[in-house]
Amino acid sequence: MIMGRAACAAIMLAHMLVVLPSASLASPQLDPAASVAKGTQALGRLIGGYTLVDMNGASLALRDYRGKPLVISLVYTACSSVCPPTTQHVIDAVNEAGRMIGLDRFNVLTVGFDARNDTPARLTQFASTHGIKSPNWRVASADPATIEALLGDLGFSYRAVAGGFDHLTQTTIIDGEGRIYRHVYGENFPLPMFMEPLKDVVYGTTTPFTFSGIVDRIKFICTAYDPGAGRYRIDYGLVFGSVIAAFSLLVLGGLILREWIRSAHA
Repeated sequence: MIMGRAACAAIMLAHMLVVLPSASLASPQLDPAASVAKGTQALGRLIGGYTLVDMNGASLALRDYRGKPLVISLVYTACSSVCPPTTQHVIDAVNEAGRMIGLDRFNVLTVGFDARNDTPARLTQFASTHGIKSPNWRVASADPATIEALLGDLGFSYRAVAGGFDHLTQTTIIDGEGRIYRHVYGENFPLPMFMEPLKDVVYGTTTPFTFSGIVDRIKFICTAYDPGAGRYRIDYGLVFGSVIAAFSLLVLGGLILREWIRSAHA
């Protein structure tokens, strides 16, 4: 059975609070509800055009990502508990999005938020170990002030504890204008929780009257999640229905135009 957009939107948002095993019982922990509320308040916010440094030591300006949607995954390279499986799950989600939407339609950025320790060398090792290879995906960090400002924009909650950080597993989808569109929480989030908002920001809410714009609108409407297969596919029944509806509108428009011309010359 195919799950359409309405059913996908009805799936409950899952979130997970990461508590590192090395943290003592006395260590203060984050309030998950307050942390999610903070992230919710950031929705619609324009992120700053901060300059980061990628794993090759090259400057990376967030303002240069404007024009395409951007997925930001937040990790720290010394994490041995949740960051690795979260990254693998994001890789799977990005691969599926690339298959259905196209990797050229969006970008991905893994940000190491441990500013003092997420050096280019460690970022390189993290990317190599976890198999980050997509051509639209970069791994970066920055100085403490820049990272703090970026995390503030994203509404990301974390706290230093013994041996690491206590933090939410947060993946953020940003639209082509640089505004925060959706947060996805959890290390094993349902695929539609990632794909549906990404489809929104890739295909947009308005359709230019061009061939590519019409194709995008058909893909937007007709790409559906198959929970049995655990992946997306084109629902050709919806495609056929959309084509019939569009043809009917054209015929109706032609008839109305013909009658208008006839009455004008009567």
